[in-house]
Parts: sequence; structure tokens; C-alpha cells
Amino acid sequence: MAEKRMSVGVMLPRDLAPSRVLEFARSADRLGFDELWTVEDLGFRGGIAQTAAALAVTERIRVGVGLLPTGARNAAYAAMEIATLAELFPGRVDIALGHGMPGWMRQVGAWPASPLTLFEEYTTTIRALVAGETVTRPAEKRYVHLDGVALDPQVVPTVPPRLLGGMRGPKSLALGGRVADGTVLAEPTTPEYIRAARQRIAATGPHRLVGYNVAAVNDDESVSFDAVRPALEWIGDPEWAPHIDPLPFAADFADLRRTASDRNAFARDLPDEWVRQLSVAGTPDTARARLGELADAGLDCCVLIAAGPDPFDALDSLAALLPKRPE
Repeated sequence: MAEKRMSVGVMLPRDLAPSRVLEFARSADRLGFDELWTVEDLGFRGGIAQTAAALAVTERIRVGVGLLPTGARNAAYAAMEIATLAELFPGRVDIALGHGMPGWMRQVGAWPASPLTLFEEYTTTIRALVAGETVTRPAEKRYVHLDGVALDPQVVPTVPPRLLGGMRGPKSLALGGRVADGTVLAEPTTPEYIRAARQRIAATGPHRLVGYNVAAVNDDESVSFDAVRPALEWIGDPEWAPHIDPLPFAADFADLRRTASDRNAFARDLPDEWVRQLSVAGTPDTARARLGELADAGLDCCVLIAAGPDPFDALDSLAALLPKRPE
């Protein structure tokens, strides 16, 4: 039996100029990346709109939204959007649902008292609607209240999309293991974090694990490390503790974060070995080896966040990590 290959994807940068968004999607498709993932960060572009546009201008690449915050949309209307994507582009759609960044959700008045309860009600409701079921959720349900809602049969997709959870904490991961088809892990996704997440997810059936990692490739390893450092400035914040705690240098990492004068100094002073562990960066050979380590740890798809001053140059360089396609 042939060994299963880990998919390699790339993230659509949230801050690309409007004139270059579709060009980036086409380039990722042409270069041979397996997947393209969009993000819905507050104040930038909407996840559904980006995903629909990317799917429409590409031919084969699978496109995922990572993630849609459950507090931001009515579940029935979200199901309509998701079903539409899956109906129009069968077999090419992944949707990650999550509670979102607490700060952003509080800014828009959408942070629930129980994010896990909302996630469970929301995910199970969308799964049922997209499968063609009629859903009634009585008033005693805490968040999602529907009365005989169903999608029109012609809207129900023949190939349902994968519904993943976008989680961090142990309870969130365990819940995603019960109600989702997979989990999206934000950067940095290390082998240690992958193994810890798999253990907490504890899925009893197939469960796809997608991990984000900032990435840069250059024949001069130091150049690639310098490219990814700015994207590592934020990982010392408390929200990133689940990513860092499993690492052998977690205590020293916390000390550096605490004593650094600011984020720039923190990223600048990260030892090269830590940068190597917190990213997919280096020469083409060392970066490929890192992808192999992530696959061995149980990752099904590594989504590369291209680092560097020019996202298109970075995308081209990351394509060196892809297996050669038959002529």
C-alpha cells in the first residue's frame, strides 16, 4: 500500500492588494499546491467571499476557510453560504468553524458566555442543514434556535464540505474531536504540539489535522530565518501557550518573552534553533525535512504562511518544497 502523502497548502495573505488576490490564488494553483486557505481576521476580507472568488478562478486546488467565528453569523444563513460553495465547487471546499479570537469577538459584541456550547450547537446544526435535514432547535437550546429550517433540495451539495474546528485549548480540542471532521491548528504547529493535540482530540474515527506554519526558503538559511522572525513576534502572548508548552525549551522561551523590551526585540533574540522549530524555514532540503517531521507527527496538511517582502517571490520559493509532478 502506498504511503499517504501529507498535503502542502499555502495561506492567502490577508493584506494583499485587491488587484493581486486572484493572481495569488491562480499562482498557488498553477505551482501545484494542494490547498489554499483564507483567513477572516477582523477588519480584513471576509472568508466566504475570498473563498468563492478563489474557487472561481482556479481549476483544481482545494480551498479552505480558516476560520469562521461561530458568534458572527446566524447558523442557518452560514449553512446556506457553505452549502452554496460546496454545491458550486464539489470536492474542493473545507470550512473551519471556531469561537474566534476573544478580543475581536468582544469588539463586535459576539463573544458568548459559553464558547464551547455555541460551537457544539452551531457545528451540529450546520452539518445537519448541509446534509439536507430539517432542523428544529427548541428555545431551551442556549444559542441556536431554529424552527423547521431546511435547505432547498437543489442547494444541498452532493459532495458535503469538510467541517473542521479551529481550536486551541484542551476542552476545545476534545469537543472538536467529537463533532468535527478535523481540526485546524494555528501557527506555530510543531511535532510536539501535533502529538499533544492528537491526544486531546481523541477522535474515534478519521479526523483531519491541518496546521499553519510561517515559512521561508532560501539557499542561505539565515536569510530564511530573518524572513520569518517578524511573524513570530506574537507567539509569546498567552493565547499561544498550548503551542509552546509541549516544547523542550518552553521555560526558556517564556523567560525571553517576559524579559524582552518589546515584540521586535523578542523576535530578534530568538535563537536560530528555536526559529527552526517554530517555522518551516531554511534551505529547501532542511525545510523539506521539517515537513517530513510534521507528517510523521500526524499532520495531514501543512499550510505555509509565506514570509518575506514580496508574497509572490515567497510563494515561488516555497513551491520548491512540493513533490515534482509528472510531466
